[in-house]
Amino acid sequence: MFLSLLVPDLHVESVYEIDLHELKARGIKGIITDLDNTLIEWNRPDATPKLVQWMREVEELGFSVVIVSNNKQTRVSKVAEPLGVPYIHQARKPTLAAFREATRRMNLSVAETVVIGDQLFTDVLGGRRMGFYTILVVPVAASDGIFTRINRMLERVALGWLRRRGMIPWEDKHE
Repeated sequence: MFLSLLVPDLHVESVYEIDLHELKARGIKGIITDLDNTLIEWNRPDATPKLVQWMREVEELGFSVVIVSNNKQTRVSKVAEPLGVPYIHQARKPTLAAFREATRRMNLSVAETVVIGDQLFTDVLGGRRMGFYTILVVPVAASDGIFTRINRMLERVALGWLRRRGMIPWEDKHE
């Protein structure tokens, strides 16, 4: 059923609430993460000190990471390169090509990889279509770019359907 592809495996307030040790225990070795409103605000030009520390912890635990973003190269590279994180820009999520490329770059299987993002119709849908473990985070910023605002309106409709069908296992404090 299409709607089940919109339900993440886990929902958390932020990437900082993800239990990285639990991911390791699940056999996860790689992280595919969105950038805008997942790791930092969509309009913030560079990584925060907290994100730099989180990336250090991720690396120390032995995870491979690839940032997969629908944004332009100039935007993604400005954040990813100083962090030393490979990236795929203009990914066209939820299409699968960028997800496949990210696992290829990490030399990992779908079962060894998690997808983290803030949007149902790009990150969760794309990740679930391939069979990844998916984690939905609450958007870092309350505002969005124009195209994301449209997605958010559609997400609210989808979340309403999912909630009415008992498919949402979390309480949304942000609606």
